[in-house]
Amino acid sequence: MVHIKNTKLDYRFIQEKIYMIQKIKTGVLSYGKSGSLFHCPFLELHSGFHLYAIVERTKKRAQLKYPQIKSYDAIDELLKDSEIELVVVNTPSATHFEFGLKAIQSGKHIIMEKPFTVTLDEAKELYKEAKKHNRLILPYQNRRYDSDYLSVKKVLETGILGDLIEVHFRYDRYIYALSDNAYKESPIAGNSIMYNLGAHSVDAAISLFGDPIEWRKSSGQFRPKTQIDDYAQIHLKYPKGLQVFITASLLVAHPMPAFVLYGKNGAYVKERADVQEDQLELGIKPNDKLFGIEEDGKEGILTYYENGINKTQERIPSIRSNYMNIFEDVYQAIRNNKPYLISESQILKQIEILE
Repeated sequence: MVHIKNTKLDYRFIQEKIYMIQKIKTGVLSYGKSGSLFHCPFLELHSGFHLYAIVERTKKRAQLKYPQIKSYDAIDELLKDSEIELVVVNTPSATHFEFGLKAIQSGKHIIMEKPFTVTLDEAKELYKEAKKHNRLILPYQNRRYDSDYLSVKKVLETGILGDLIEVHFRYDRYIYALSDNAYKESPIAGNSIMYNLGAHSVDAAISLFGDPIEWRKSSGQFRPKTQIDDYAQIHLKYPKGLQVFITASLLVAHPMPAFVLYGKNGAYVKERADVQEDQLELGIKPNDKLFGIEEDGKEGILTYYENGINKTQERIPSIRSNYMNIFEDVYQAIRNNKPYLISESQILKQIEILE
């Protein structure tokens, strides 16, 4: 009996050790808004990850919140750490290619923040190097995990709108003053609303409708003394006549609905109402029972006709969202070789359009 009992205990101990080994030790390259809100809270709570290291050049804010974390003064120092298996590249847009390439060549998988890269050639080179080194690139397109996007996707999948004719995706904000962060306002490659908010909407269009056959773009600078574009408009043309219009602006005093879809049989209108970013800023954790639930009254409005005659209008309950699902998808891709939601071809098309 004693022997059997000890065997069971040993087996359980071994299983626990295996589980610990299976955790993905992860390093984060920056602890600004992206690192502190969109990555670290989820890496800490997801049982498949070990939030292991972070780069903080001066103020060690991450170490105050996560005392167990390794804090590096430079990115190269973190990349030399052989314990790290996955790196979150969440540095300024213009540095994504350089740091992503270094991470891959250091033997790390990478989560790449948007915009993926500034140029199409850079994006192609990263994927080429990843294949060469047998590493995975996991693009971070968190808006695919928003309640509003998921609600739009669900309505489209029902087919109730019929063949689509016209679609509008908008990012409306009103930010008159320039940022206090001089770097963000500098005319550096990738520093524009096209690459920032525009990247989300272009990704949404590609994920929902596929690759456009043609596109046109326009942009402008309207805030006083701005050196970067604060307005962008993209017109995507699809087979069968579908027209998709993407608009992003920092000077919209009265925001319009973020998602407007017109089909032969009906229409669907939805506000941008995902609450995750606001909740994270308030310190609400992803495992809170209210996390990711939209406020009442933010439901999308579906209007449709049956046989072109009988009109019906109803509010469609929004889908609950949680960015934890991003990290679950990352975990499954690395540990279980499951296909990742955002594909290489989708990213390459996105950057081709943005560039």
